[in-house]
Amino acid sequence: MNAFDRAATDRFPVAVDAALRKTGWQPGRWDIRQAEIWADALRAHVSPAGHRHAVFPAAVEVWAEFGGLHIAGTGPGRHIAPTPVLLDPMCGLHLARTLSDLGRALETEICPLGEETPGPEGPGTGQAVLAIDTEGRVYSLDHTGDWYLGPTFDAALVTLVTGDRPPRLTPATA
Repeated sequence: MNAFDRAATDRFPVAVDAALRKTGWQPGRWDIRQAEIWADALRAHVSPAGHRHAVFPAAVEVWAEFGGLHIAGTGPGRHIAPTPVLLDPMCGLHLARTLSDLGRALETEICPLGEETPGPEGPGTGQAVLAIDTEGRVYSLDHTGDWYLGPTFDAALVTLVTGDRPPRLTPATA
């Protein structure tokens, strides 16, 4: 193992690092061109009711490093089954109002990152949307509620890939 590999393993637990590398991720991966394409598409989208997406550096940085990856854990999970994720903000394109409402409740802005368990029909058919706020905190929104995945994208990825149980956002925590 060279120093570059050790740095990546130090960043993530071994299981998460292995899941990332299986998708083609490597330390230093950075596709800002694709991230800017997604940012422009989100900024240009206006819902029928006039809602727009917030786009900010925390989201763009995650898209640049992890965008387009379909990441899945391989183990049984610590508390729940690991959740496969697709990092593609277009999965949340039509959720501008939903994300805006959550952002208002949390007193921040929220931007889509991708989705959990993409459906067989492709992006936008998953079980939950992944989102990030201006501070880099990551959330999952599904039909059962809103969940806090971690204070950073790295922490959220560990939660998803290792099967940690995320806390549910409630009025007391929001």
